[in-house]
Amino acid sequence: MAKPLFSGSIVALLTPMNDGEINFDELKSLIEFHIKSGTHAIVSVGTTGESTTLSIDENVKVIKKAVEYAAGRIPIIAGTGSNATSEAIVMTKLLADSGVAGCLSVVPYYNKPTQEGMYLHYKAIAESTDLPQILYNVPGRTGSDLKPETVGRLAEIPNIVGIKEATGDLSRLPLIKQLAGDDFIFLSGDDATGLESMKLGGQGVISVTNNLAATDMAKMCNLALAGKFEEAEQINQRLMALHHDLFVEANPIPVKWAAYKMGLISQPTLRLPLTTLSESAQPKVLAALQQAGLV
Repeated sequence: MAKPLFSGSIVALLTPMNDGEINFDELKSLIEFHIKSGTHAIVSVGTTGESTTLSIDENVKVIKKAVEYAAGRIPIIAGTGSNATSEAIVMTKLLADSGVAGCLSVVPYYNKPTQEGMYLHYKAIAESTDLPQILYNVPGRTGSDLKPETVGRLAEIPNIVGIKEATGDLSRLPLIKQLAGDDFIFLSGDDATGLESMKLGGQGVISVTNNLAATDMAKMCNLALAGKFEEAEQINQRLMALHHDLFVEANPIPVKWAAYKMGLISQPTLRLPLTTLSESAQPKVLAALQQAGLV
């Protein structure tokens, strides 16, 4: 079978900021860090990139800058989701000729559509573009769950090529594969169960941990794709505290603080309503960085 369009260790890249303003110099250095570390692809302005507090213009600018900085050396996947179908279409169309490899589109949040509403939402977006579309199911954030049966229906639309499934429910993977077909790409959106999903036939992980442990995540995924699961598990166990503790407060609060502690960014700041990692949570994240051998 042909290599899937997207696979391996894909970073859900944070957006560096100084006092709430995007720091494009640091964005460029982060992209260089991932290219050197062997990361397989970058998601620009997804959840971890603070898409919800950036304006449409800022979202598009960050994504286009990521493409420019990557210069064809690593695929850039654009976060283009919205809870308004019309807005998701606008975002997608603004990136039509940008050079992005595809789009990651989150299940509409807050307004709780039905399965039919979600189907029609994604169908409308897909029909507005030639760009490959990756569905993104994260019910813990959106309040809505894209069911495997709906994924199966959506997989019939030619440019809907895969899903980022962030429930951590491994029983979904074989069901989605059965309903959507073997060519449909399954990417874990849950670091803690990412390797387990690859053991079951998933093609990779869209990872928060990868912001920090990029080399290790790339090695782990390369080993898993080669079927060397025992060696991959050794890396995964060293990173397990990070997989969990990067969610001790809402993502991307902990990962930004950790990136700051590692010297990858100069400030751990976020845009309100998100605030910097609390002092009480900092020792836990620091311990996880130490266990992973990153500080």
